[in-house]
Amino acid sequence: TAAAFKIHPNYLTLIGFLTTIFAAFQLAKGKFLYAGLVIIGAGIFDMLDGRVARVTNNVTRFGAFFDSVLDRYSDIAIYLGLTVYYCKGQRISYVILSGVAMMGSLMTSYTRARAESLIPLCKVGFMERPERLVLLIIGMLANRMAPVLWIIAFFSNLTVIHRIFFTWKEATRLEQDTSSKDVKSKQFAGTASFR
Repeated sequence: TAAAFKIHPNYLTLIGFLTTIFAAFQLAKGKFLYAGLVIIGAGIFDMLDGRVARVTNNVTRFGAFFDSVLDRYSDIAIYLGLTVYYCKGQRISYVILSGVAMMGSLMTSYTRARAESLIPLCKVGFMERPERLVLLIIGMLANRMAPVLWIIAFFSNLTVIHRIFFTWKEATRLEQDTSSKDVKSKQFAGTASFR
């Protein structure tokens, strides 16, 4: 295994990313089946890096950050490959669809990251990266990318809306709780001063 060979998990993350870049080039050429198989390989590296990090006691803050950043670049690369393919075929509606799917995919991840800087947890919605990758791989292997892009475009953006609404509710609740505690502490301080 990678852990036995003392391979640093960040190298596995990088290999997975470079493999996805190669798959994106295959998508741009219209080689969907080949691209799907390559992305399956990239997914193996994506799963291995976390496992190796835990087994070798190499779990670091930077490793988590590095993995997240390259995941976003990988997502962009896949949709860019599709966009180039549809551009060459002058299929403008699919170019726009790929863009909307990419936008939803990136914003799904961003809204969770930004929300969790304000509230404890924001895992609502179901169109996370693993689900999107599985759908994309199915679309590539079956050569049915259009339905998959429609599903991702719709449900990923729906997840973003869900997370915005959830964060609004949670942030408002936390602010009200804080205000209530502040009022109570002031009341207690005022009562204590008269003792």
